[in-house]
Amino acid sequence: MMSVNREKVSIILLTIAITSSILLFYNNWVYAQAETEGTSDAGSAKFIGAGMAFGLAAAGSGIGLGFVGAAGLAAISDNPKMQSRVFIFVGMVESIAIYGIVMMFIILGQ
Repeated sequence: MMSVNREKVSIILLTIAITSSILLFYNNWVYAQAETEGTSDAGSAKFIGAGMAFGLAAAGSGIGLGFVGAAGLAAISDNPKMQSRVFIFVGMVESIAIYGIVMMFIILGQ
């Protein structure tokens, strides 16, 4: 039981470390070049934000779907009449990924 929690915590900490290192070390001033007129980091930051919005929403939805799917299959095996309710819960979990896609398009559309 403790090893599962340690694995989850280590995966979460590793994800946070990688994400923060990418965001902290992604600077344009590292390169020895003159600034040109009309360029900015806003366009590339949009792509990073849109990718993170969709990626984190999809990852969260996948984790939630694993838990809901396992519990739903157990409920359906006990009582087949629960199938429609299980599909409603699966749809609620999948809506998180849809919200991520919507946020991605909102970020890219600005």
